[in-house]
Amino acid sequence: MIESPQLYNALPNIVLASKSPRRADLLKQIGLEFEVCPSEVEEPKIIRISPVIAVKELALTKARTVAVKLDVGLVIGADTIVVIDGQPIGKPENDTHAIEILTRLSGNRHEVITGVALVDVKRKNEVGWAEKTAVYFRKLRQSEILAYVRSGESSDKAGAYGIQGKAGAFVERIEGCYFNVVGLPLASLTAQLWKQLESHSMINFQV
Repeated sequence: MIESPQLYNALPNIVLASKSPRRADLLKQIGLEFEVCPSEVEEPKIIRISPVIAVKELALTKARTVAVKLDVGLVIGADTIVVIDGQPIGKPENDTHAIEILTRLSGNRHEVITGVALVDVKRKNEVGWAEKTAVYFRKLRQSEILAYVRSGESSDKAGAYGIQGKAGAFVERIEGCYFNVVGLPLASLTAQLWKQLESHSMINFQV
């Protein structure tokens, strides 16, 4: 049960600008009612700027793309990326690429960065932020990697794995928000939803 139903009752219609079933499940988990309207924004294959800036800008672009189609509502946009040794890693292009990514993550630390944006259509408020979680993989056997990729679970996920699925067995520990690795940092999202209610002034896009 949610602890503060007044927050969710007072919010305008919520629209998730993402077709990710994981993000939808997270919003349902905290009791939000929402509609799904994927932005269909193409994610860049090569990131030439800071990963933090990149995910924030892409999350805002996704939310704006959906917001312009609406008269009212609060649009949530999000984008997640995996970074290892300073190099961003997106979704695998194919099974061979997924194997390469997981082999690189094996026995190493990487960061999962999720950018989130909220666009209030009627009030024309925008806010965006990014959250980092450090993830430590144990050393994986090659047979484990091959079996995981064959399961199909890696195909549509940043970093070629989903912590909430079979790859949970790969993770020794994390530092930061678990839900951020799944696709949405729930605590900071809820804090920003409160701010949207408490302020009617323009909210600057935050670093």
